[in-house]
Amino acid sequence: MQQSHIMENKVISAVRTFANSINSGSKVVADMTELIEVTSQLPLSSFDYWERIIRAEFSSAIKGSNPPKWQVWSRPRELVTWLDLISWDGYKREKALRVLSGAAPNTFFFSLAVRRLNDWVPQVRKAAREILPEVARSTDPAYVADALCIALSNWNSWGRIEEADKEVLLKIISEEEIAKSLRSKLILSASGPMPSLFSQLGRTPILDGQIEEIAKSAIQPSVRAKAYRSLFEGHVVWVEGRKWVWTDIRYCESRLKPVVGERKLEIETPLIDLLKRSSEDRSSIVRRVSAEILIRELGNLGINAKVFAERFASDSSHAVSERGEFALKKLDEAERTNVF
Repeated sequence: MQQSHIMENKVISAVRTFANSINSGSKVVADMTELIEVTSQLPLSSFDYWERIIRAEFSSAIKGSNPPKWQVWSRPRELVTWLDLISWDGYKREKALRVLSGAAPNTFFFSLAVRRLNDWVPQVRKAAREILPEVARSTDPAYVADALCIALSNWNSWGRIEEADKEVLLKIISEEEIAKSLRSKLILSASGPMPSLFSQLGRTPILDGQIEEIAKSAIQPSVRAKAYRSLFEGHVVWVEGRKWVWTDIRYCESRLKPVVGERKLEIETPLIDLLKRSSEDRSSIVRRVSAEILIRELGNLGINAKVFAERFASDSSHAVSERGEFALKKLDEAERTNVF
């Protein structure tokens, strides 16, 4: 709690310093150094909170730092800054998108631009669609990848984003260097929404040819499990969104049902090889997926089926061992049927 309060004070101080530099008579270009440094330390998981804090402080500081009326004649022309992307004024947000060019200074500021795809003003969303690809190409791929990890994991909750907006983001992630950074994050990230990111990236071919490596090397077990399942099933599945469906129309009862999309993979890895690698994975989450596939494919594995079933039945994880025991039971039933 204290750490959060300290960071909040740093953010407020940096915003005020930046606002003061805008109206400084001795400067033509506003000094973003302190602001860039402090926003580079902010957790993107709390992005909404920090955006609200910065918007309110910047608006207040700009009003409070305006020079006296007798100095208006000496003021430089009004500057358009990255913080105008979150202005209360939709015209300013659109103008900021149209005027700003070049690289975003860090992940936070690129995220500000990405979030304009969910802006409540249609003209702002249109401007974001048009300029984002150019800004992404100019920005450090690592910044873009970090921002897209959060955006792709949350865009199904964005009520105003349209299919055209999603296509813009999918086009950005297909850029070679950005795709490389995203694949690296999937493998090396020990935390964060990587399983969801894997599914959303599966909309495009950027993971094709790398899924086996992800299944083998990703730090997060849930990512390895998703990669193995995709290889086993031959397609990647993701959640497009959710829709209300009636469960009992007589009582006006309904629930949110996921809308699922999928894309076929042009990858053919021998089933035995996949089962062998996944059954030896250090995580029970992955081994459980492997055991589920074994049950489904019992009739296609010949003598190997019993070997895998016995291995799973002796697993230290109950969720895996019960599936292994079930597979052994089904094999015994099949054997007795064949005998008689």
